[in-house]
Amino acid sequence: MTLGELDPKREMLRHTVATLAYRGGKTVRGAPINFGTLRIGEKTRTPVEILGHIGDLLEWALSLAEGAQRWPQASVRSWEQEGERFFGGLERLDAYLASEKRLAVSPEELFQGPVADALTHVGQIAMLRRVAEAPVRGENYFMAEIKAGQVGPGQAAARREFD
Repeated sequence: MTLGELDPKREMLRHTVATLAYRGGKTVRGAPINFGTLRIGEKTRTPVEILGHIGDLLEWALSLAEGAQRWPQASVRSWEQEGERFFGGLERLDAYLASEKRLAVSPEELFQGPVADALTHVGQIAMLRRVAEAPVRGENYFMAEIKAGQVGPGQAAARREFD
């Protein structure tokens, strides 16, 4: 592959990161005021703790890509701050993936570790939204306008949500 050609695995990973932004954005937006502190069990994480963990995963993913693996020691912030951190982490990771900088680990490793874990945790937050009686509307995600590089808070409107 020559300079400037797109690595299909890297592009698929960028699309996955954009999918994480789209789905994660739906779970973060419009959450009730006290949703972040909802605790459903003595040993469970609150939604804001889960969102903070997703932020940690995104920072870890970037460090893996750069070849300087580090686990962030971030403390949990407010729901709004963790939402900003989520999108900021996605933007930094996507920018690295979009660059011509070498990946220190394979796209498959980035997917199977931090990215897949983050997707799982977005599902947990979506489930907790339902428990809090503030569900995220279901959607035909196949029809969603998700594009590599579209990873900020300004996601496309849903094309086909379910009642």
